Amino acid sequence: MKTDILIIGAGPAGIFTAIELRRLGSRRKITVVEKGKAVENRRCPKEQTQKCVNCKPSCNITTGFSGAGAFSDGKLSLSYEVGGELPSLIGEAKAQDLIDYTDTIYLDFGADTHVEGAEETEEVKNIRRRAISAGLKLVLCPIRHLGTEKAQQLYLDIENWLRDRDVELLLETECRNLIIENDVCLGAEIVLNGREETVYADEVVVATGRRGAEWLEELCEKHGIAHSPGTVDIGVRVECRNEIMETINRVLYEGKLIGYPKPYKNKVRTFCQNPGGFVSQENYDGGLAVVNGHSYKTRKSENTNVAILCSHNFSVPFNQPIEYARKVGELTNMLADGRLLVQRYGDILDGKRTWEKELVRSNVRPTIPDAVAGDITAAMPYRAMANIIGFIQAMDQVVPGFAANETLLYAPELKFYSNRVKMDEELNTNVKRLHCLGDSSGWTRGLMMASSMGVLMGRKLAEC
Repeated sequence: MKTDILIIGAGPAGIFTAIELRRLGSRRKITVVEKGKAVENRRCPKEQTQKCVNCKPSCNITTGFSGAGAFSDGKLSLSYEVGGELPSLIGEAKAQDLIDYTDTIYLDFGADTHVEGAEETEEVKNIRRRAISAGLKLVLCPIRHLGTEKAQQLYLDIENWLRDRDVELLLETECRNLIIENDVCLGAEIVLNGREETVYADEVVVATGRRGAEWLEELCEKHGIAHSPGTVDIGVRVECRNEIMETINRVLYEGKLIGYPKPYKNKVRTFCQNPGGFVSQENYDGGLAVVNGHSYKTRKSENTNVAILCSHNFSVPFNQPIEYARKVGELTNMLADGRLLVQRYGDILDGKRTWEKELVRSNVRPTIPDAVAGDITAAMPYRAMANIIGFIQAMDQVVPGFAANETLLYAPELKFYSNRVKMDEELNTNVKRLHCLGDSSGWTRGLMMASSMGVLMGRKLAEC
């Protein structure tokens, strides 16, 4: 098989590379290889079964056209300060211009025109004052909320738009390996309809998302693609009543707070806040179950959930941060019989596990039905747990009641984007004709920044 541009991964970065190429009038042959299904065929059986059935060959939430974005709450962060390290590679002004432009594409495909948290009101100032007093930094970031169900329709429209413009979508097709000879990427080895095939290409773009971060790290080691271990995030997802988060939900929709709690002073931050949302489970290779959160436009719960992530940076001789995080997740899964673990905050402070009967009589009822009540501190690293507890105590000064005894903590919340592929401003790696984008590249952390990086890639390839 031969194509002009081979894109591996149909997440936001890969999709927007193809979109921008076609918007700029490029007629080069584009082939997109995606391990998962088309958007219209992605279904999570848990809505009917009330428990994860560990879908094979891959999880429908994390894998498929649009990546995890189609089944997340679909929040577009409209500030260069949020979403990863791409601004440090290309410059802050250029990153913001890309975000503004990419946002217009989302609007063209039907994104909600309303933007949350865009105004510096007196209420925002009051939240910032409390954050400063608690030793936290509030990052004001406008948010465009697609909603889980609306995101799926938007990406379905994008999928059809690409098909109509002769972009070849090879879905349910796995990429096994890259073909690299004499430091030049010539294509990839794939499995199409059960048959091993070789696809040769003039340019190869790897954009496999967090789901493919570990796979890309292995390829970097195998083929000598320049990279370096980066940061890995290990944390929990916190769930409390909407009444507790009412002000932040209304004023900011998503409160982005950063702190460096004592004694270790690691970076700890909030991520992916879901007002009236639902805690969810995602499954990675090897059956690893991790926690996430969704927020729908029309369907609402009585709770708000938000991730609290502790960043870990490792130095020599250790250079496998993704594997470290995976081991933490596996140990947590072991305690929960392959599922997610949930514990009340007060029980953590009291040094006891949580029991199912205690959850039943609590004000905060879990929004995920099959989470296992237990003791997350038996699996989480002490340093991470100490940082998380310190951060929650600081959050309680910003949001009174956040550190209530009945507040729920779910584990493991892991973000696999620690491997950073070395690239120049033109998004070239040390291997000619190979480019790495999105969360798997280590340069982005989220929907909008990954999409913007794809736009930039599309422009560079259109110039060739």
